[in-house]
Amino acid sequence: MFSLALKNIFFYKGRSLTTFLLTFVSVFLFIVYVAFMDGAHRSMLKNALDVYTGSLQIYHKEYREKGGYDYLIDDVSKPLGILARTKGLKAYASRLETYGIASSKKHSSAIMLTGVDFDKEAQLSELKKALKKGTYNSKGACVYMGETLAKRLHTDIGEKISFVGSAVDYSFVAELFDVCGIFKTGMYDFDSQSAFMNRRYFDSIFLSEGMATYIVAMADSLGENDKIAAHIADRLPPQLELYTWKTLMHSMVELMKMDSFFGYISMGLFFMVIFFVIMIYGFINVNARMKEFGVLRAIGVSDARVSALLFTEILLLTLAAMALAVPLGAYVAYYFQVHPIIIAGMSDMYKSYGVVSDRVPTLFDPVIIAWNSALVFGLNMLSILYPIRYVRSFTPVEEIHHV
Repeated sequence: MFSLALKNIFFYKGRSLTTFLLTFVSVFLFIVYVAFMDGAHRSMLKNALDVYTGSLQIYHKEYREKGGYDYLIDDVSKPLGILARTKGLKAYASRLETYGIASSKKHSSAIMLTGVDFDKEAQLSELKKALKKGTYNSKGACVYMGETLAKRLHTDIGEKISFVGSAVDYSFVAELFDVCGIFKTGMYDFDSQSAFMNRRYFDSIFLSEGMATYIVAMADSLGENDKIAAHIADRLPPQLELYTWKTLMHSMVELMKMDSFFGYISMGLFFMVIFFVIMIYGFINVNARMKEFGVLRAIGVSDARVSALLFTEILLLTLAAMALAVPLGAYVAYYFQVHPIIIAGMSDMYKSYGVVSDRVPTLFDPVIIAWNSALVFGLNMLSILYPIRYVRSFTPVEEIHHV
C-alpha cells in the first residue's frame, strides 16, 4: 500500500505539488504568525510589569475599593519579612503614594508623588533606566518626575516646584522641591502624572514612617508567579490582600485575549480556505481516478484498503510538507526571539497600550509549535474524508464505467 501510494503521488504531480505547497504555507505561516502575536503580547506585558507594576502587589483589603490614608499598610515589617523568606522573587519594596497639586512659576498640574527606596527600585522597576537627564537617586527635597509632567509644568533640572497636599494624619503639607531628575518610560499616563522622592525625606514630610500604600514584588519567572503568590497569600496578616499581575493589569490582559481571539479567527478563515482547496483537489483527483478504484475493487481490494490508500497519500504529502515547514517556522520564531525586529516609532504610536519599546520579538515555544502543526495535520486528514465517501458511493462496475 505504501509503495502504491508513493507511486500515485509522483504520477499525479499537479495535485501532489499543490497539496504539498498549501500544507507547507499553512504550517509555516501559522507557526510564524502565532509566534509574532504571542511574542508581541509577552513583550507588551513584560514592558508594563517591568516599568513599574511588578508581578504582584500587597494592599490593605479596603484600599483598592475605598482608597485614602485610612487604609494604608500601617506596619510594613511583617509583609516585608514574609517576602524576604520567599524564594523566587527578584526584588520587592514598599511604596507610599500621595496626591496633590504641583506648581512651577506659571503652570500647575495634578501630581502623584510617591516615596520610594531608589536603590530597591533600581532592581525592581525600569525607573533608573528611564532616566533622561539629571540624577536618579536624588536625596533630600528633590523630585524625580516624568518628562510629560515636566513639560506640563514648563520646568527643568535645577528649577523649583511647589507642592500642596496632605500628610497621612491629614495635616496640611506645602513644600518647595528641586527638580533633580526627569524620566521617560513611554507610558503616557504614567509620565504625565508621576514623580518620586527619596523615601527617608518623604516620610519626614508626610509622617509616613513604617507605612505603605502597597508593597510590590517581581518574580524571577512569570510562570512561577501564581505559585509564589499563593505561598505569600497564605502567610499574610488577615487585613492584607495580595493581587497578581492578572488582576493589576486586567484591562491589558483582556485586550491581549481579544487580540488573540481575532487573530485566531483570521487564521481560522485562512485555514478554512486552505482546507476546502485541498479537499477540492482531493475530490478532483479521486474523480479522475474512478476507473482505477473500480478495477482495484473488482479484483478484490476492500473498501477499507482503498480508503487506506487515499489516507496514505495525503499522509505522506502532509508529513513531507511539515518536515520542511516545522523546522523552518521554528527557526524563524527562535531567530526573531533572539534578534527582534525593530520598528522605529512603534513605541510612540502605541505608548497608551503599554508598548515602551520599538522591538517586536517572537515567542519560541515548542509546545505551541507542536499544537499548531498538529492542527494543520488534523485538517489535512479531514480533507480526504469527503473524497473517500464519494468513492464509496459507487459500485465497482459504476466506477469502471465512470466518465
